[in-house]
Order: sequence, then C-alpha cells, then structure tokens
Amino acid sequence: MEPRLNSPSPVNGGDEDRQCHLAGVVFDHYGGENGTLSLAEVIVARLGDEKSFSLVKVSPRRWRMESSIELPPGVEGVDCVIRTKDLKEIVSVRIGCVEGREEGSPEAIFSKSIQSLDGQLQFLVSWQIIKTVSGAEVGAAGLPSIPDLVKLSETQYNAFRSSGRLIDISKSISVLWRAVDVGSDDSTALPGLLSNLGGYLCYRHDHTGNPQDVDEAISLHQKAMSLTPEDHTDLPARLADVGNSFLHRFNRTGHLIDLNEALSAHRRAVRLAPEGHAGLPYLLSSLGTALQLFFERTGDLRSLTEAISTRSKAVLLTSQTHPHMPLALNNLGGSLQSRFSRTGDLRDLDKAISARRHAVRLTPEGQVDLPTRLANLGNSFLSRFERAGDPHDLGEATSTHRQAVRLTPEKHAALPLRLNCLGTSLQSQFELTGDLPDLTEGISSFREAILLTPEGHSLLPFLLANLGKALRLLFERTGESRDIAEAVSVRSQAVELTPVGHPQLPSRLSSLGSTFLSRFKLTGDLRDVAEAISAQNKALSLTPAGHAELPSRLNNLGNAYYFRFRHAADLRDIDECISAQTKAVALAPEGYAMLPRLLSNLGSSLASRYQATGKPDDISQAISSQRRAVSLTPEGHAELPSRLNNVGASLQCRLDRTGELPDVDGGILEQLRAVRLTAEGDTGLPGILSNLGSLYVHRFKQTNHLSDINEAISVQKQAVSLTPEGHAALPSQLHNLAVCCHRRFASTGRAGDFDEGVRTSRLAATCAIGPPNDRFRAARLWARELNRLYPNSPDVLPAFSCAIGLLLIVAGLEQTLQRRYSIIQEHACLPLEAANTAFRLRHFATALEWLEQSRCLVWGQQNQLRTPLDELIIHEPALGERVKEVSWRLEGAAWSFRMSDIKMNISEKIAIEDEARNHLNLAREWGDLLKRVRAIPRFQTFLQPSSCSGIMENLPKLGIVVVINVHEKGCNAIALRDESRDPLHIPLPALTVQKINCYRNLLKAQLCSHGLKARDASIGVIEEAPGGFERALVRYRGRREDEDGVHLVLEGLWHDIVKPILSILELLRDTSFVKMLPRIWWCPTGPLSFLPLHAAGNYRGEKVESTMDYAVSSYTPTVTALTQRVKANHLINQTISGLFLTCQPKAPGVPPITGTINEVTSIHERAKACGVRSLKLEGDAVTPEDCLKHMERYSSIHLACHASQNVSEPLQSRFIFHGGKLSLGTIIKRNLKNADLAFLSACETCTGEETLSDEAVHLAAGMLAAGYRRVVATMWSIKDQYAPNVSDDFYDHLWALSTEEGGTGFDGACSAYAIHHATQRLRKRLDNSDRSLLSWIPYVHFGH
Repeated sequence: MEPRLNSPSPVNGGDEDRQCHLAGVVFDHYGGENGTLSLAEVIVARLGDEKSFSLVKVSPRRWRMESSIELPPGVEGVDCVIRTKDLKEIVSVRIGCVEGREEGSPEAIFSKSIQSLDGQLQFLVSWQIIKTVSGAEVGAAGLPSIPDLVKLSETQYNAFRSSGRLIDISKSISVLWRAVDVGSDDSTALPGLLSNLGGYLCYRHDHTGNPQDVDEAISLHQKAMSLTPEDHTDLPARLADVGNSFLHRFNRTGHLIDLNEALSAHRRAVRLAPEGHAGLPYLLSSLGTALQLFFERTGDLRSLTEAISTRSKAVLLTSQTHPHMPLALNNLGGSLQSRFSRTGDLRDLDKAISARRHAVRLTPEGQVDLPTRLANLGNSFLSRFERAGDPHDLGEATSTHRQAVRLTPEKHAALPLRLNCLGTSLQSQFELTGDLPDLTEGISSFREAILLTPEGHSLLPFLLANLGKALRLLFERTGESRDIAEAVSVRSQAVELTPVGHPQLPSRLSSLGSTFLSRFKLTGDLRDVAEAISAQNKALSLTPAGHAELPSRLNNLGNAYYFRFRHAADLRDIDECISAQTKAVALAPEGYAMLPRLLSNLGSSLASRYQATGKPDDISQAISSQRRAVSLTPEGHAELPSRLNNVGASLQCRLDRTGELPDVDGGILEQLRAVRLTAEGDTGLPGILSNLGSLYVHRFKQTNHLSDINEAISVQKQAVSLTPEGHAALPSQLHNLAVCCHRRFASTGRAGDFDEGVRTSRLAATCAIGPPNDRFRAARLWARELNRLYPNSPDVLPAFSCAIGLLLIVAGLEQTLQRRYSIIQEHACLPLEAANTAFRLRHFATALEWLEQSRCLVWGQQNQLRTPLDELIIHEPALGERVKEVSWRLEGAAWSFRMSDIKMNISEKIAIEDEARNHLNLAREWGDLLKRVRAIPRFQTFLQPSSCSGIMENLPKLGIVVVINVHEKGCNAIALRDESRDPLHIPLPALTVQKINCYRNLLKAQLCSHGLKARDASIGVIEEAPGGFERALVRYRGRREDEDGVHLVLEGLWHDIVKPILSILELLRDTSFVKMLPRIWWCPTGPLSFLPLHAAGNYRGEKVESTMDYAVSSYTPTVTALTQRVKANHLINQTISGLFLTCQPKAPGVPPITGTINEVTSIHERAKACGVRSLKLEGDAVTPEDCLKHMERYSSIHLACHASQNVSEPLQSRFIFHGGKLSLGTIIKRNLKNADLAFLSACETCTGEETLSDEAVHLAAGMLAAGYRRVVATMWSIKDQYAPNVSDDFYDHLWALSTEEGGTGFDGACSAYAIHHATQRLRKRLDNSDRSLLSWIPYVHFGH
C-alpha cells in the first residue's frame, strides 16, 4: 500500500515566538528479520511540499538523521516516509512535539513504536524536541543529561524485566544509544555506557534471537573493555560482559570459537578479582556457565567438575537476600543435573532439584527470569522421573513446564525451548499412562517450538529430535505411516544438523536408529533395519564407559539386531543382540526406571534364540527375565500389556518344544490380562491377540476341545480387523487366521473353514505390502492346502505361481549369499512340488519355467548382473551406464560381504554394517532401475523370467536337453530339442524319491568303502591317504560293502531313468557305424543331481549296455546356463587362445600327489607339438593370485591339484596351492569373457552340497559362473595313477578332432567327446568291478 503524506497540522495557540525543532531522529529496528535492510532517507511533507533528509547507519539495526526538522509556527507534527537505498518505501510515521512522550521520560525525549507497511518489521522511532528563538541555531541546550538518559534507560529496562515486552527493552536501548552519543567524549562515563548498552542488546537478542544484536553487543563490550585501564576495579566486570556476550552468540551458533573466547574472558575476570571483591560471586557464576556449556558442547567431564566447583563457590559467597542468589542457585542446579546425566548418580539430581526449588522460591512473581527457572526445575523433575519412575515427579515436571510456558511472552527467544520442555513432559505422561491426548498436545508443543526457531539456530536439531520421538510413539500407538515417515525425516535432519563431536550426537543417532526400526516394523524394508543397526553402533561407539545412557543405547542396539534376526534368521545377529542387552541389564543401576523394559527385551531375545537352537537355559532365563520385568512394572503403566504379552510368548516358545499344558494355560492367562490392559486403538493390540490365538491353537492340539480352536479363530479375526490396510503385519495376521481355519477344518470337516482358510491365505499372499517372507508363507499354505484337497482346482497353478514368485523375492539380491543359500535350502522342495503339480495338470511349459526360475537361483542372479547391455546403452545411454555400474557394484558387494562377529570391536562392526547398508541400497536401486528399463517400449521383458519359448530359443543345434524333476508324488522328465517348439513330456513311473535316496546312500557307502569319499564321517573312520595314490584330502576306512553295490546303482539308474528316456527319444539303436554319437545334456533335480546318469547301465552279464553306448553326456545346472553359452558362442580371441597348466603336488597339510607333475608335463609337451600356445607352472612357481591372472591371459586351464568342498560355507570350497587356497567365491568374482575350457583334475570338483542339491554349489559350477563355456570335473576322488592317462587321452582326442575340423589355436568345443573318449579308454583297460567302475565314472562334462 502506498503511504500518503498529509499536510502539517496547525497548533491551536502556543509559543508563537519560539521555533520548534525535531532533532536527533533515530530509527531502531527491533523486531522481524530484516535481512540486508538498509534505510537511506526520510521524506517529510512540510507546508505542501516534500523535503528529503538523509539517514546515517550507526549500527546494524540503527539509523540516525543528522539534520533536524524545523516545524513552522503553530504546527505540531509532520508525516514522514522512510525509504531504502533502492527507493522502496517501507515505513510511514507521524512525529511531532506533542505525541510520543511517555510518563517518566525527560520532557524533551519522544518515541513511538511503528510497523513496516507490510507488517513484517517493527521499529522504534525516537526524537528530541528543541525550542529556539526564531532564527537561532539549533544546539544542545535543554537536552537531557547523561544521568537523565541512563535513568530513563533503566526505567524502560525494569519495565521489560517485569513485562517481558520487546518494545520496553528496545526503548531502553534507544535511550542508552543517545546517552552514548552524548557521552562520546567523556572517557570516564563512556565504558560504562557501552557496557550497559551491550548488556541490553544481549537481553534483546535472548528475546528475539536476532544475530545482529549479539554481534553488536560483542563489539560494544570489547570496546568498553579496551577503554578500561588494567588497574581499574571495573575491568573484571567488563571482561565478564565480553565473555557473556560471546556465550550469547555461542548459544545461537554453536561455534566452538565463541565458547573458547568466552572461557578466556571469564577466566581472566576471575583471576583479576581479588578475594572479597563484591562482584566475585557473579564472576564465578559466569565462569561456571561457560564451563557448563563447554562440557555440553565437548563432553569434557573435567569442565563439568570445574563448573560445579565454581558455581558452588558463587552460591557460598552470595547472601540469601542478594538479587543474584536465585540465578546462582539455578545455575548450580543445572551443573549438578548435567553430572547426573553423565554418571547416573541420583544424589546429584536430588541436589539439583533442591537448588532449583530454592531459586524459584527466591524469584518474585512477575520477574522476567521466573519462566526460565520454572522450566529448569521442571527438567530436573522430569530427569528424576525417568531415572526413578515416580509419577509424582512427572506431575511436578508437567505442572512447572506449563507455568513456564504461560509466563513466557509471545515471540520470546526462550519460548521454543520452554514449549519443548512441556512437550517432553507430556510425552512422558503418555508413555506412563497411554493417554493419547497427552501425546497429541506434546506434538503440538514441539511443532510450535520448531516454527518459532529460526533456520540455523543451534537449538533446532534438539527440537527436531524430540518431535521425531513423539511422532514415533504416535505411530506405534495409531499405526499411521505418515507419522513414522515424518519421524524418520525430522530425526535424520536433527543428526545432519549436529556437528561431529557434539555431546548430543550419540543420543540423536540412537534415537534415529530406533525410528528406523519402527519403520521397519511397518514396511519390512531391510534397508531400515540396516540403517538402525548402523546408527545404534555409531551411537554406542561415541558413548563413554560409565555414561548414564549406556544401558539404554545397548538395549537399542540389541533391539535392532533382534529384528534383523527375526527377518534373516542369522544366529550371529541374535548373539549380538543378547550380548548387548545382557550388558544393558548388568549396567542398569538400582532403581533404574528403564530396567523393566531392558529385562523384557532381553527375555524376548533369549526366547527367540531358544526357538532357533533349543537350548533350555535360554528359555528359562527368558521367562525369568520377563516375569521380573512384569513384577517391576506398576499397575496402569502403558507398557504392562506388552510385557505380559512377552511372558505369554515365551511360554508359547517353550510349549512348542515341550508340549507342557501348564505353559499353555499360564501363557493364555498372561495374554488375556495383556488384552484387558491394552488401550483401545493401541497398535500393539493385534499382535497380542495373535499371540493369544496361537496359544489357543496349542491347547487345542493337546486337548482337542473345539472351544479352544473357536477362541483362536475369534481372536485371530479380531487381530485382522484391528490391523489397518497397508500395515506390514497384515499378511502375518491373515496367515495365522488361515492356519486356524485349516486346523478346525481338519477336525470338523466343515467346508466353510477350508474356504475361509484358502481365502485368507490368498489375501495374505497377494498383499501389496508386508515382509515378503510372511506373504510367501501364506502363498505356500494357499498352494499346498488347495493342491491337497482340490488338486484339479483352477486356482492351484496360480497359487504355486504366487509362491514361486515370492520365493524369488525372499531369496533376492537384498540378502547375503549365505542367507540366500539358507532360504533355498529351507524351501528346496517347493519348486519340485510346483513342477510336479504342473506335470500332473499337463502344463509342461509351466513346469519348465518354474524349474528354471527357482533352481540355481544364485547363479541365475549373477548371470542377470552380467547381462550384456550394449543395446540398452545405445538406446538409453545414461540409464544403461547406471544399470552397468549398479550391477557391477552389486555383484562385488555380494561376493565381498562380511558378517559381523561378536568378538569384533565396535569400529569393525560399524564398517561391516555400512557395507550391509550399501548392499541393501544397491539391491533396491537395482530393482528401481529394472522398472525404469522395462517401462521403455523395446525393453518390457528386460531380465524378466523367460517363458518356455524363450528358454528353448537358443538350444544347441545338435543334441537334446533332458530335465528330470524328482518329487515324492511323481517323477517326470521333459526333453528339449532345437527343432521342436514344445517340450516333450516323458513320465518316469518306475522312479521314486525313495529309490533315488537308496541309490545315493548305496553309492556313498561304496565311495567311502573304497576311500574315494572325502566327507561323511558317519560312514566310516578317517585315516590319512597313502602317499601319492589318491587325490582325496583324506580317505575312509569304512565297513566293507557288497562288491556289486555300484552295479546296483548303475542298473537302477538305467532301468528307471535313462533307458525309458532314450527309448522315447529313439536313441536306443545300433551306433557301431556312427562316427559321432548324439549329445545329451542332463539337467537333474533334487538328490538325482548326485548320481552318474552318464554312466547308467548294465556292466555285467550278456547284455552289457550303458548311456555311453548311445550318447555323449554333459550336465548343465539349468537349461538357461546352457543356452546362454550357445548364444555367446563367439570365436576366442587368438591372442588369448591357449592352455595354462599348473600342478600342486606338495601343498601343505594334504597328502602329496606327485603324479600331477608328469600329468601337466606330458600335456604341455603335447600342446607344443600341436602348436598350441601353453604355459606350465608347478608348485611354488604360481600362487592363487597368479593363477587368476593367468586365467585371464589363457582361454583354457588345466588344474591338477587337491580340492576341497566346504559343507557349511559352499563358497569357501577351494583348490589347494602350495602358496594358499583358491576359493570358489574368489573365482566367480571374475568375468572371463574369453574363457573356453577348464579341466579340473582334482577331487570332488562337481560334488556339490546335498542340502543345496538344486544350486550346483561346486567348483565346476563356479568355473561356469566365472565365464568358462565348458568344464571337465570329477564327482568324487580320482586316482593319481589313472588321472595322467585320462588327461593325455583327453587332449590327444580333442586336438585330433580340432585338426579334422580345420581349427587353429586351442578350442574346447569337442571337449565332451574328448572326455567321453578318454573315460572309455580307461574303462576298457579295467575290468567291471566296483573299484574299476569308480575309477572312470567320476569324470564328467559341464557346459556346451
């Protein structure tokens, strides 16, 4: 709005012979942020015209008009407009000789408060009236003296002390500026004036928070100090003023340099004050304040001890009636409370409350410092409540905080802090009683405090952290996702705004970790639990021994590990959890208010470990801890229901193993009490109800009373109805209800229960949110129950499809390799069961798709990460490059991931958890990138699971792929040919899982009996292998077996599997005139993966025949693993083409295998004779690292050494060198683009792990994963005496075939025929005894 200048108003009567002047016009800006405001001129309307008067800036917030305004006779005032340098008009005001003089001010001084035209800024305009004889010069005659101005300033200041009004302190400052102007030449008065003015500016800064006031105050105090002689009695006070002004600025900025300046000034002030100095108590108190702040900023306990000492001395030296006594007592109480917070010594807190109570009693009503002292007393009461749990202390805290807020003026700089204190008390009220209005009022207080706090204020992180805690509690009560999202946001902001080294950083990190954990409970997102563990570990690393918060932070860290264990089932996590929580309980002092929570959490963790390990001590300690927690929790406490629930849950855990009826009865009673005590709307109620339902189910299993299962279904339905849509717990609650329904159906046969079970399990499985593992369990239940009762239902295949899809997510890239293998092992039967169902329903293509998707899962994931991206990069360069970068980093993160160990120090654990977070973030980004790529029209199927037609797209031109599915309900095969569009189904009615296991056990026994099995001590007794003859690490002296054991196995495989398949494929024909036998790639599943299909046959009697008579066999982990090699069958780079050979005849710790020397020497000489590029290195001449480099320089490798399979950690299976070990995990990190053939002349290089039969976790598969197109490997230990002959025959035949085909260099394309030829030659040199058969059968071919 444009200002309008009115003409001067006439004065009715008056001193017409005297001239009135408005002199010393000053504009003080005291309210609102002014940024870069710069006032330039005053425009005055005088008798119809306008005149401009320039303004001079005398301080950052003060402008003075140098000349005076002459009022014409009879005129009492003029209208003025103030402009900035850019000619913007911001203030309009009328000044004159009548309006503006207040009671108590000298007659000649006038002032008024005004607002800017936009209402955003507040100014105090002041002026002086000087009357002169017409035509005389305007001088200083009649102006107030310095004492008058000082007195007026004190009057205004006292008004501010009583009222807290900003205008009063601003008027006081304005008047004192005039006194400074008047006394600028008075060296005696000026230092005191400057000092007082600086003090008033600090007071206004405390009220408004405007940084310009405190900057100016520092400058004025420093000038006052410089004008004060060294021997002057006022110098200590001047130094204290300097120190206090720096403290004011430190409180705003948090900059340590200001705090150090303050400490320096205060120490010097105390040193200069002699004993008996009247101001010594004040100086000591001020030094104590600086020391207190230094402790709060740095955590230096020595500073706090010194602060208590100096403040105690200040109190002793101050009389009870002295006006500074309340301040001294309040400050001493603050230091004592800080020491309590650090050490937990309750005596310090009692003393703090006593001192602060005394300070409040000595502070008169209406005194401006009373709200501060009330707030501090309230904080002390709150701390004692948190330590001792006495509700009376919490009531006192809330009451005094309310009073402090009520007495604090609007826009006062301390109002945000007092609102925060009130919010904290209300939040504690909620935690004690569960009364939701307390929490919502507390959140309102926190929000108002933040709104009133300017950007960059040092208080802001503190306020944000507290709001975050309140929002987390609100989420845990109401389940609203927006509350936890905001809690994470504000607490993350609080941590970001907290400087490194700040003593509050550990607390804020711990709080942030707890908030991430709460969000994890909602979303099941593993990144949140990783963030929680990382934050808690960092908080703990910054918490010194003996700190009062150490038990709480240990508990919080334990909670984070607990929830990751519940999700990932890694025992190392629950061990870390119990270790941290046990320490937390041990460190909790007597009477610690949080002890019941610590005990309850420890009990839950022990119960979870008991579920995993079955150790009786764990469950006994769990129940004992939780019952103690309940006994220490008063009636009416908000956490009592959850602690009762935990007791019931632990009793249920013990019941699961022992089946003792007292446990189930006791658990039900505890859970019923927990339900009764839980407030309506509490988000914990569904979980309590669900646990109660599980206990009813347990009792039903024992008693078979329908009333129990009816109650179970009733409470489970209630749990579901109370769980909001979109909550992560909903799939679990629905699954529990489905289990109850199926159990009642099994008892009563009521179809409605079955239908309800199927419906709820389907709902759980298809939920859009919730932990994938919960949804997977529901999908598996849905599929299996439907398949069991209604096997021909049209919903059976969709149910299994859902379960397979969720299994792929559960074992996804977010998991560590070890966890993925654990998941696959746990659910190994599901893909085979699903495929068998598809076979039964004649959906052969679906059976193939499911087997391809869910078998060799880890290798499939790795192949995805190594997918060529050339086309994508051409089409979308930036996106393609990011996919390439993330895939590379994600693969590296998976192979290099380290697990935390309880013995590691905290910094090592932090580093490991940072790696885990990085892995999870990469996995999530990978998923997001795939969505973006698939949104591009040409890439909709990018890295999607292949359809049957896609799987069959790149089959070998010559040969057949045979996939064999093994399941207890039926065994089937499908054959895939390049010329056929559809898979050919081959039923295997004679084959059963029982037979396969029988063949497997029989073969295993024979291997152990002949010393060819390096594992399974249950078969026999380990003894050292005889030197030089066996490539097994150890041999077994087992019981003797029937000499025809191997024959029985091979004959069974021939009649039950191979012969029926060859017959359907029309391959059982005379091959005596065939130059090249057809090829078959076997892709067996389950326990069949460990049996030699390539050697199946009759080797005794008149009709001797076997697989080898009709086909050349190879193996492939999956069809896709083969077709990828067919698709990428490019020519090998001729500079790389060649053979690298190494033998390791005398590796430490294993028997010598000297035959390997002749083996590699003979091959090397043959290679040279054939013109093949080759390199031979023996023993110490090559390390594992060297070997990896040579694998990159040569297309093929021949490894003649010991090898070892690691049962517990398959990726640690390894080749053993003189200088170390070459592990499977190391090999598969390589992406060898020019790799061709790997001949692994070592033991058990394709044995695999029985519990991971469909994952092909063996060295041969690792070589395929590293990029080799084909691998020759061994199923068990090979004999040193035969291995050189097999190798010679292999390479001779391979190079002969290559020469026939006109090839140059080294080419392993005919390697399957070469190993077939070499083993046939060995077979013909031996008889058909079991020992002889076991000598040539182990050699197998993998790949193209």
